[in-house]
Amino acid sequence: MKIVTIIGARPQFIKAAVISRALKKYDDVQEVIVHTGQHFDENMSEIFFEQMEIPKPDYSLGIASLSHGAMTGRMLEEIEKVLLLEKPDWLLVYGDTNSTLAGALAASKLGIKVAHIEAGLRSFNMSMPEEQNRILTDRLSSILFCPTEVGKMNLLKEGYSSSSKSLVVVGDVMYDAANYYSEKSQMPENLPKKIADGAFILGTIHRAENTNDLNRLTSLINTLNEIHKIEPVLVPLHPRTKAIIDKNNLQVDFITIEPVGYLEMVHLLKNCNLVISDSGGVQKEAYFFNKPCLITRDETEWVELVEHGANHLVGIERGSILAGYKRAKSSVVDYTVPFYGNGDCANKIINYLIQSEVDL
Repeated sequence: MKIVTIIGARPQFIKAAVISRALKKYDDVQEVIVHTGQHFDENMSEIFFEQMEIPKPDYSLGIASLSHGAMTGRMLEEIEKVLLLEKPDWLLVYGDTNSTLAGALAASKLGIKVAHIEAGLRSFNMSMPEEQNRILTDRLSSILFCPTEVGKMNLLKEGYSSSSKSLVVVGDVMYDAANYYSEKSQMPENLPKKIADGAFILGTIHRAENTNDLNRLTSLINTLNEIHKIEPVLVPLHPRTKAIIDKNNLQVDFITIEPVGYLEMVHLLKNCNLVISDSGGVQKEAYFFNKPCLITRDETEWVELVEHGANHLVGIERGSILAGYKRAKSSVVDYTVPFYGNGDCANKIINYLIQSEVDL
């Protein structure tokens, strides 16, 4: 069996690493990795690949810094060339990026079966490019690997129960990654002493809905400044966010550092007291490492964590964030509920794909 894996953003490398590592156990399964280049990152160096034990891509397309339409179109064209050459049995895609949709489209038009990992996630906000990508990718996929029961229920409500598609709840591949890399985590270099030696809050600011709206960004930064007076707030600052802050002369009192790699981020997650984030992945990883999280967005795909009381959807208004902060500091949460499986997601996915080939 030959699998072509499409990746384009750094989180997808981490997820693909989990699957690739598990695939090494199977001599009769070949994986071809295609990196679209959607998110160019200096951390994607040889050292990063070695640290994360990630196979180097067989194809690097170098498609980045384009509009959504131009980027998706270029990717569609180049991925099609790879698929015509490689003739895989399956195309494997992750999540909701333009790379994900382009890969699914290219394979579907060539009659190649598509397996979507992280299927069924919904924010119910169709203005988000990610929501558009994930819905269309689900429609094009032959197997939908859902990370949670909520994801499966979303698909059933959309009518998938009457289709021939396979809906499988396998758990979250990022939980596999968190378990594996936890013991390999590394403290970031040049971490301020008050952070390295003491308790702190870990924050992230990168989502376009917050950074592109100056009012939202200002409110968020001012509130983080206020919380920083109570206990230290540390934010590995995305370069794009930093450029917007500098351009608009926004006052930042909390501690910022350069972006960190995944192993360093795991260290920060393990050692912080609380997370304040607009990241889809970080809000979930906070749960993996038993930390409460304030979600500075208006909606979330991981609704089960909000319902459970581990995460708090607070938006960007000062009063809401401060109320969520007080609530999170005083609440008691059971972090043992296995919303995301038991850490064997990769093996379940591979075994299902192999069995699907046997059944054909």
